[in-house]
Amino acid sequence: MAVKQGITGGPRRLTARGAATRARIVTAAADLMYLRGVGATSMDDVIEASGTGKSQLYHYFADKDALVLAVVSTQIDRVLGFQEPLLRGLDSLRGLQRWRDAVVSGNDVHGGGHGCPLGSLAAELADHSEPVRAALVHGFDAWEALIADGLSRMRATGELTADADPDGLAAGVMAALQGGLLLAQTRRDPRRLAIAIDMALDHVRAAARP
Repeated sequence: MAVKQGITGGPRRLTARGAATRARIVTAAADLMYLRGVGATSMDDVIEASGTGKSQLYHYFADKDALVLAVVSTQIDRVLGFQEPLLRGLDSLRGLQRWRDAVVSGNDVHGGGHGCPLGSLAAELADHSEPVRAALVHGFDAWEALIADGLSRMRATGELTADADPDGLAAGVMAALQGGLLLAQTRRDPRRLAIAIDMALDHVRAAARP
């Protein structure tokens, strides 16, 4: 039986049916907010898209802020679910290139559109909701740590020099990735993402052992 946080802060146990209904609401909200933005997505929009009733929605979520936090958690899970298999065993420049190719290919499918699910939420909400900002920091930290761990393995095997900084390199790769996604989204041009990541990876290669 699933457990969720109740409105008063205590745990509330959900039946399998209740957990499925809640998940359907969050999934519908996440999809709408990704495509339209949080501000342009109303609770009524979520009710219609999820095929639920108003009483059901407010049974699980006291207000839109609570729903948005659930959406953030879902988007983090989605992003890490895609990224983790690509980065979990990363231990070489060749593996880093494969990760780059998968990310660029995924963006190319959408013609550069939509951008990063986490970056989009951060751009819209980070300055207005501290709980959302904190949740997004957790998500970005987990994502960046996957990259840093791979770079650490590359340093340990000697592919990167002993003085290479995995954390600093990972931060640069993440910054290039997010900036590239934003420019690709704005210009509808996936090449912007490819250029940004390639520049970051060139910086990583500069730290490779000759």
